[in-house]
Amino acid sequence: MHLFGPISVVLLFVSGLGLAYSIGAGSVLAFFMVEKSRFLALMPQTIFSKIDVFALMAMPLFILAGEIMNRGGITKILIRFSMALVGRLPGALGSVNILTSVFFAGISGSAVADSAALSNTLVPAMRDQGYSRTYASAITAASSVIGPIVPPSIIMIFYGAIMGTSVAGMFIAGIIPGLLLAASLLIMNTFFAIRHGHPRLSAEDRQPILPALIKALPALSLPIIIVGGIVFGWMTPTEAAALAVLVALGASAIYERLSIATLIEAFQKTAILSGSIFIILCAVAVFGHLISLEGIPEALAALVTDLDLGPVQYLLVLNLILVLCGMFLDIPVALALVVPLFAPVALANGMDPVHLGIVVCFNLCIGLITPPLGSCLLIVSSITGENYWKLSYAALPFVIVEYIVLGLLVAFPEISLWLPSVTGIYTPITQ
Repeated sequence: MHLFGPISVVLLFVSGLGLAYSIGAGSVLAFFMVEKSRFLALMPQTIFSKIDVFALMAMPLFILAGEIMNRGGITKILIRFSMALVGRLPGALGSVNILTSVFFAGISGSAVADSAALSNTLVPAMRDQGYSRTYASAITAASSVIGPIVPPSIIMIFYGAIMGTSVAGMFIAGIIPGLLLAASLLIMNTFFAIRHGHPRLSAEDRQPILPALIKALPALSLPIIIVGGIVFGWMTPTEAAALAVLVALGASAIYERLSIATLIEAFQKTAILSGSIFIILCAVAVFGHLISLEGIPEALAALVTDLDLGPVQYLLVLNLILVLCGMFLDIPVALALVVPLFAPVALANGMDPVHLGIVVCFNLCIGLITPPLGSCLLIVSSITGENYWKLSYAALPFVIVEYIVLGLLVAFPEISLWLPSVTGIYTPITQ
C-alpha cells in the first residue's frame, strides 16, 4: 500500500498524461488508498509553502535572459571567440564545440538549448572541415551536458526548491565540476583528433584573440556578473538573474537589434517553461507530503542503518538508481520522483546537501546523452539527420569519460565544496 503513490505516478506517466498531472493525481489517489484523505485539507498550505521561496524567482529570470541571448546573435560570437582560443589545437573545431558549450552554459543553463544551437551551427562547419557527421554530432551532444552544471542552472534551482538547498552554494559548487568535465572532454577530443587526423583551423578561419575577446565581452559579461555578484555578496541569485536580463537586452542590442516580435516570443517561451516547472513543483509538494506521512524516508533510513551503509556507500547506491532513471526519464521527472524519496536519507546519513545536489544533477545530466531516451541525443539526431543508435554508439566514449568525472565527484566531495567554502558562500557539513 505504501508503494501505491509511486506506482500510480509511474502508470499515469506511462499513459501519456502530463508529468505534473501524473504526480498530482497519483498522489491524491494514494491519500485515499492509505486512508489519509483528511490531510488533503492541508495541501493548499503545503503547496504554497513549497513555491513561496525567494530563490525560485531567479528561475524565470534566468530563462528569460537565456531566451533573449539565444535570439540576439550570441551563439556565433561565442563560436568565433572559441576559435580564436583553441583554433591552433589538433581537432580544433571539436575543441571549439566544447569551449562554446562552456560559454553558452553561462548564458542559457540548458543542455537542450546548447545542443540545438550548436547542432545548427557547428556540426555543418565541422563537416566542411572533414569531420564525420557522426563524430561532430556525438561531441555536440556530449558537450551539451556542461550546460546545466556551470551556473546559472535551471535544474539546480529546481533541486534547491525541492530540497531547500542553497541555490547560491550549488551555483558556485558547479563551477569546478563543470570545468573539470570540459577539460576531460577536451582531452578526449584531442585523443580522437590525433588518432583520426582531425585538422587545426587555418589562420584565415581564426581571428586574433584580442579582437575576438573585445567582440565577445558583452556576452561573456553575463556569467561574470552572475558568478561574481554572488561570490562577492553583492547580489542574491535572484538579483543576479534580474541584472542578467538587463545585460542580455544590452548585449543583444549590440550584436543584433531584437524586434518587438522577437522579444514577445522570448517572454512567451519563458512563461511557458516557468509555468510548467512551477506546476511540477506544486505536484511534487503533494507527493512529498504523502511519503512523509507514510514514513517512507524513515523506513529507508532504517534500511540503510541495517545494511550498515556509510555516506559514500549509500551515495553509490543512489547513483546506480539515478543512472537507471537517467536512461528513461527527463531530468524534471527524475528529480520529482527520486529526490523526495532518497535524498532525505542521504542527508540524514551525514551527507552535505550541496555536494549531494551536485552529484544528483551531474548524474541526471549524463542521462541526457544516454539511450534509450537521451533528450540531447534525440535533438542532435533530429537536427543533423544522424541515425540515433549510430550517434549513441559514437557518444559512448564521451559518456564513459563523464561517468569517470562523476566518480571523482563522489569520491572527493572537495571538488564541489572547496570553492563555496573559500568564497564564504556556503559552509560544508563535515562528513
